[in-house]
Amino acid sequence: MSTSTSVKPALVPSRSTRSFLNPRWLPIIVLALVLIVFSTQTHGFYSLDNAKVVINSASIVGIIAVGVTAIVLGGRLFSLSVGTTVAICAMFFLYSLRVGMVLAILLTLLLGVVVLALQGWLVGRLRANPIIVTIGAGALQEGVVTWVTGGVSVYPPAHGPSYGFLAAPLFGLPFPVYVFVVVAVLGEIVRRRTVFGRQIMLMGESLPAARASALPITRLTTMAFAAAGLTAAVAGVLLGAFNQSGTLTTTGTLTYDSIAAVLVGGTAVTGGTGSVLRSAVGALVIAAIEDMLLLRGYSSPVALLVLGVIVACVVVVNHLTRRAKEAS
Repeated sequence: MSTSTSVKPALVPSRSTRSFLNPRWLPIIVLALVLIVFSTQTHGFYSLDNAKVVINSASIVGIIAVGVTAIVLGGRLFSLSVGTTVAICAMFFLYSLRVGMVLAILLTLLLGVVVLALQGWLVGRLRANPIIVTIGAGALQEGVVTWVTGGVSVYPPAHGPSYGFLAAPLFGLPFPVYVFVVVAVLGEIVRRRTVFGRQIMLMGESLPAARASALPITRLTTMAFAAAGLTAAVAGVLLGAFNQSGTLTTTGTLTYDSIAAVLVGGTAVTGGTGSVLRSAVGALVIAAIEDMLLLRGYSSPVALLVLGVIVACVVVVNHLTRRAKEAS
């Protein structure tokens, strides 16, 4: 006599649940909870006007962070010249409006791609240290721009084409917000659905293994930096249109803020693990924290110090999480 037993399948978390439980989301969740608690005691934080300020600030940082994520995912640390590239792209865009708006935008995007792609080629082809390369590239850009402009601000032509829509609100929200959403979604699609996205993740996971697998390391590194150059140029166009002038000091702490957004978003500083969408959320959290600190009367240096502490803690937590995962 035979008996049959039925075994109930184990309960497996759904894909959405597993994504939410991903420890990479932990820094964002903790920071969001802290932000909610302190923001309730911050006068003016929940006003509509302030919300627009936060979203607009996050959009510029987030656009840059999308490109920076590609560099970090590839295990190439990050570019310390991206803020300078944003500034020169803003200046170049305003000056090149003399040849028409569409051509000015295209030329600016090309400039950003070329400037960062050259750095990526040096890092990939010559195996140069990305920190040294990007610091040197930033200094070189500043020197060339200062020599060309004489150190003065760049303004658009008096009778040039209209570019006001790049800074004007659309349906109540600043135009850069819509650009931010589109860039973030496209960046995540590239990461998940393209050969480049999968290969850049593999390269970041293990560079020796990637070389042994005959992955095109130089091309991948160049493309990752080029992606950062493209998003930097987009941010430069939007900043130039908003400020209606361009100088090397236009970008402030954008380099640091974009890197912080990527790291707060859970992308491993050693590469191989991360998400463009989480970097976008990290940009929102960073912008909200900075805004809250300023509303509470703290100066910009204090806000920068707080962000430094946050980023340091996030890097340590992500490192420990990765080590625990590898050990198990």
